[in-house]
Amino acid sequence: MQGKVSMATADLTAALTAAGLARIATQLSALAQPSIHLTAVPTGDDALAAGASKLGGAPDLPVGTAWPYFKGAPLAFLAQIRLEDAHAYDTAHALPATGLLSFFYDARQQTYGDNPADKGSWQVVYSDGDTSQFQRTVAPPGMPAAGHITSCAITYAAAVTLPQQPELETPNWSWQGDEQTRYETFLATFPTKAEHDGLHSRLLGYPDTIQDDMRSECQLGANGLTGADPRAAEVAKGANVWRLLFQLDSEPGAGMRWGDAGMLYFWIERDALAAKRFDTVWMVLQSD
Repeated sequence: MQGKVSMATADLTAALTAAGLARIATQLSALAQPSIHLTAVPTGDDALAAGASKLGGAPDLPVGTAWPYFKGAPLAFLAQIRLEDAHAYDTAHALPATGLLSFFYDARQQTYGDNPADKGSWQVVYSDGDTSQFQRTVAPPGMPAAGHITSCAITYAAAVTLPQQPELETPNWSWQGDEQTRYETFLATFPTKAEHDGLHSRLLGYPDTIQDDMRSECQLGANGLTGADPRAAEVAKGANVWRLLFQLDSEPGAGMRWGDAGMLYFWIERDALAAKRFDTVWMVLQSD
């Protein structure tokens, strides 16, 4: 499914300059990252072909693929991304061009990604091949009621994202005068006010962070550490290898609500993404 292209990267410098950020407009524009915005439309599973992109409903999995569990309980199926659909909007060619990415998470929402022991409470399954031949798989017995998510078709659109905190992306970044306030005001209507105020499910790009930057959390958790570990500071220095893979908003149409109307963020190391190693993904839940 197709959508409209949001603000082009080439337009950013002029828009930032008009917002009173002329001194750093070029630097900010250089930090822009493409993303793929998702819009969900409630649609019965029966109306969606096998292997179609969707939120919720029943997943389409290769024959013989086991439903993922965590501590004896089945994980909830969140979404499947038909990569051929997303490919036209993946201007950085970061994702595989074919196959299906399927996302699962603890239906009870008892893990948040802040503890190494949370590993396994989410899973990302990458399946290549002819997705039209995949088998629609019914949730196993014991699935909590919250794990049955309303089926929604997905519409994709290209979008440009900017970092909420550019100082985390660029060494020796400095603000002058009221530039930081001006930038925050700019982001509040970027790329348009309607898009800013809407839902923010997306592939790639920068996250819409609700709490703190998540990359250190991913780096520590993936290495089996917490912030209290004496090795944490040294290991956290490598946190910028992580990039956003998938951000899933609280989607009313699908009956999704993450914490207090928060979001799920699936992160992946850059080298792992290039190698299609989606078993290494780390997930974080943030909400107000």
